[in-house]
Amino acid sequence: MILYTTMPQELIFAQDGQDAPAERMAVVNGIEMIVRPCADSSFEVVRLLSSNPNDYLQTEWMPGQKIKSGLLGI
Repeated sequence: MILYTTMPQELIFAQDGQDAPAERMAVVNGIEMIVRPCADSSFEVVRLLSSNPNDYLQTEWMPGQKIKSGLLGI
């Protein structure tokens, strides 16, 4: 079976009894991205959803970076 999707395998093939990560789409400074909530009320960038290659060159939007919740447009 071949799946043509941009979704990560963890979301498609979640194990029984295991919840998918609480990820959500957000817009920060006009850039759409997937973020995951952290314990300190901030969010961690999981991936960018932008068609502009310059957005991927900005270090503040790299996966793993923390974003304050006040900047998010969820």
